[in-house]
Amino acid sequence: MTVRCKWCGDDPLYIKYHDEEWGRPVHDDGRFFEKLVLEGMQAGLSWITILRKRENFRQAFDNFDIKTVANYDDTKVEELMQNAGIIRNRLKIKSAISNAKIFMDIQAEYGSFDAYIWQFVEGKTITNHWEALSDMPAETDESRAMSKALKKRGFKFVGPTICYSFMQSLGMVNDHSTDCFLHPDKR
Repeated sequence: MTVRCKWCGDDPLYIKYHDEEWGRPVHDDGRFFEKLVLEGMQAGLSWITILRKRENFRQAFDNFDIKTVANYDDTKVEELMQNAGIIRNRLKIKSAISNAKIFMDIQAEYGSFDAYIWQFVEGKTITNHWEALSDMPAETDESRAMSKALKKRGFKFVGPTICYSFMQSLGMVNDHSTDCFLHPDKR
């Protein structure tokens, strides 16, 4: 029997996300932007809610094309507000647009968002050794530093807890429990 992190339970969508994405290092700006939007949309909700709506988000947000989202206007905001397949929160939708613009500024400054964001973990995955979900923190010094830096640039919905979740989902942090088959000590 395959032992996984307890948080994914037996939901096939969660299991697929756990097995194929969570904790795996990402270096693709498109994936970073998608997760940044989705993590912001998740604020106050469960991640499974977002996963179930992920394909709807991809369609509604033009497959998270950064330049396209950065150019959304009020008409597009209203269209998104009518889309029952996504989270219809005006502040979150508008933050996705303004965050896209800032994201592109960072790309111009650093050559890629990847080059910028991995600085917060000194370019390598932090591997933790949590035995239980209850051992895992909601935020860390690195996520607080990331949150502070992103907020200073004008990003919205990037508190330290959201940043930590972002870091976990994109493999900047490997928080698979020590009994999980995906923990580095098990491979």
